[in-house]
Amino acid sequence: MAKEIKKVVLAYSGGLDTSIIIPWLKENYNNCEVIAVSGNVGQGTELDGLEEKALKTGASKLYIEDLTEEFINDYVFPTVQAGAIYENRYMLGTSFARPIIAKRIAEIALKEGADAICHGCTGKGNDQVRFELAIKAFAPDMQIIAPWRIWDLKSRDEEIDYAEAHNIPLKINRETNYSKDKNIWHLSHEGLDLEDPANEPQYEKEGFLEMGVSPIQAPDKPTYVTIHFEKGVPTAIDGVQMNGTGIVSTLNKLGGENGIGLADLVENRLVGMKSRGVYETPGGAILYHAHEVLETITLDKETARVKQYLSIKFADIVYNGQWYTPLREAMSAFVTETQKTVTGDVRLKLYKGNIINAGVTSPYTLYDEQVATFSADEVYDQKDSAGFINLFGLPIKVRAKLEQQRKNGNK
Repeated sequence: MAKEIKKVVLAYSGGLDTSIIIPWLKENYNNCEVIAVSGNVGQGTELDGLEEKALKTGASKLYIEDLTEEFINDYVFPTVQAGAIYENRYMLGTSFARPIIAKRIAEIALKEGADAICHGCTGKGNDQVRFELAIKAFAPDMQIIAPWRIWDLKSRDEEIDYAEAHNIPLKINRETNYSKDKNIWHLSHEGLDLEDPANEPQYEKEGFLEMGVSPIQAPDKPTYVTIHFEKGVPTAIDGVQMNGTGIVSTLNKLGGENGIGLADLVENRLVGMKSRGVYETPGGAILYHAHEVLETITLDKETARVKQYLSIKFADIVYNGQWYTPLREAMSAFVTETQKTVTGDVRLKLYKGNIINAGVTSPYTLYDEQVATFSADEVYDQKDSAGFINLFGLPIKVRAKLEQQRKNGNK
């Protein structure tokens, strides 16, 4: 096997796993060439010094692909439009970042004439599925190497031992070695004390939260924000037009400052186990809430009900790495159709972890104050409700009468 693989493209983040994978690949695959690829989806400072580190540890080159705006527009916003949140809490930050990264890695692997693609996902996690399903969609014949499924290292402590033995610099230590994933949309925390659901997350501890503060530490004064949507896509904040990256970054700042978007969740992983994670999604929490508020006045009841039902399946599809499938495309087409009238402004009040509605308007509103009013009106005849109730309650009345007859007949 080692002789057959001469060139490997590695999904590279510069974190613990991928840092040690470069020398491991060269040791185990006959000193093969390793080309590292990092997809920039808004990791920020995590990309600093990445090229130098990749080359020093044995890579022949590093691609850093700027995917942030495409990520927001083509993956994040369509998921928000669908109202898809996994198990009511997780806003899918890692889930929908993997397909776009893996797609680009597959494209580069084909361009470079690579023999294999390698990733650092564990055999227990969801990411291995997300990466490999995307690779199969764009490079179906490409061999995939997943070191965590075949090497002798059994823990993150052993990975750190390997890194130290090979003089690989790390930004973490054993005491603060949470497993984290960061992009412009969110930051996840797993491992260490969080592995026991009985332990409270240390939100107030310095250095734990990175995208904001605990609600307890948030200001005592609320912050107001107005978000404008065009066909379900956010396009402006407080009257200022912005691209997708600007929208999310601005809301991350506002949400983070006010303790918005913290989720502590024991979730059901695709591979069958339960896993506990703490997620920071400040801007995302605001966008999901605002979009849902706007839909309350722009979607009719039946469309909203079907959409709500399908959102559970949409979240499962994203979580399970099935982005590049006919079903996801068909469901996105349905969602896009529902968004034609989801245009308007949503005003929110952010206060100590809470998102409070402060007004919503739309040129396509279905809310008619004249019909809904408790004051005198001339558009609704209250006598009409009697006939409606008689028809709506007919099955209940018929059943009750027949049961009464049966009881009387048995006497």
